[in-house]
Amino acid sequence: MRRGLVWFKNDLRVQDNISLHKGLSENDSIIAVYFFDPRLFESEINGFRKIDKFRAKFLLETVTQLRENLEKLQIPLLVYQQRPEDVIPKLVIDKDIAKVYTQNEWTSEERQVLIAAKASTKMCNLDWVESYDQFLFHPEDLPFEINKVPHVFTPFRKLCEKEVSVRVPLQNKAISGKDNYKNVTKMPSLKDLGYAEFEKDSRTAFPFNGGENNGEQRMHSYFFDTKNLSQYKKTRNGLVGINYSSKLSAWLANGSISPRMIYYQVREYEEREGKNNSTYWLIFELIWRDFFKYISMKHRNDIFRIEGILHKKYSWQTDKKLIRQWVHGETSEAFVNANMIELKNTGWMSNRGRQNVASYFAKELQLDWRIGAAYFESMLIDYDVHSNYGNWLYVAGVGNDPRDRKFNIQLQAERYDPEQKFQNLWLQPTLF
Repeated sequence: MRRGLVWFKNDLRVQDNISLHKGLSENDSIIAVYFFDPRLFESEINGFRKIDKFRAKFLLETVTQLRENLEKLQIPLLVYQQRPEDVIPKLVIDKDIAKVYTQNEWTSEERQVLIAAKASTKMCNLDWVESYDQFLFHPEDLPFEINKVPHVFTPFRKLCEKEVSVRVPLQNKAISGKDNYKNVTKMPSLKDLGYAEFEKDSRTAFPFNGGENNGEQRMHSYFFDTKNLSQYKKTRNGLVGINYSSKLSAWLANGSISPRMIYYQVREYEEREGKNNSTYWLIFELIWRDFFKYISMKHRNDIFRIEGILHKKYSWQTDKKLIRQWVHGETSEAFVNANMIELKNTGWMSNRGRQNVASYFAKELQLDWRIGAAYFESMLIDYDVHSNYGNWLYVAGVGNDPRDRKFNIQLQAERYDPEQKFQNLWLQPTLF
């Protein structure tokens, strides 16, 4: 019997999953595995946990739903709160695994984990099948080499829109023979990961739960039930409520839904309801997401260095008092404070808010932008390594913005929060 192992990472879905599709196509039975790697739940150099409680809870919800969906395909999902390299060798030997299928990664920490896992199985007769599965435009379909990815977004977008077709999402179905592997692993709790249980803040703009089904429900609700997609470009700079933007970034970030699935749902919506600038703009944002992924693939570890991909030297500070004031929303700018308090209490912040607080951190306070990026990594439910660091590079003037601009915070507040509804929501004391 041919048996494959599918190692899930940030591709936590059953449908349109390339690794799972290959595993099902090439084997008689499949076992799946997910690791709550302890390294991701520890403090890092700036004192922030790699994953704080909001993203941890969303991740637990996501993996729980993945396990249920895989069971419907007769595939057990083994869950471990251990390092992959400490578990995979035993799995490979005990279950006579010939191939491991997993998502291809290129950023340094993710690669180190994969290298360690491969090294731990070097004595086994094992094939590793790595697939790119994070993109709207697949790397093999690009009209240029990775080292020739345009430095500016607009040429990248125009070339891709002209030359590349988005691949059709894959459908995965149950295999004929169920594996008799007894799944004795258990899902960890929030407490097991080192966090106290908590209730969601009633003011949050992101009250949603994690998981593939919930992501698909949100997409259907935002598109077809409310038809909010038709107003997306007009409302996307909003600050209050659940429907000023699609909020799909959180499910995209951990791979609960794929960008290809969203793309084809937008196209279906356009056929039913008509296309306009708003329907296009959601695809436009997916292309931005791809752009940052390809920039990180092109520049590798430069995206994490203080000089960025431009190798520019600035005089950055690391004033702990200023950092603490920014984190806790205690700066001299009310608009910055409101956004930072929202993030601290919910794990969410609008796109407009992120640009403003990052610009304030890097351009006004002149603090080491990597510290701000690390805090976002810890707190944001929709953290994506490539988009996060790409945007921080951009704002800090060491990335892809040829203008090296900064935001006028007060003018931004007047424009996007003219009646101060958002600021009043987060800056006024709450009664419990």
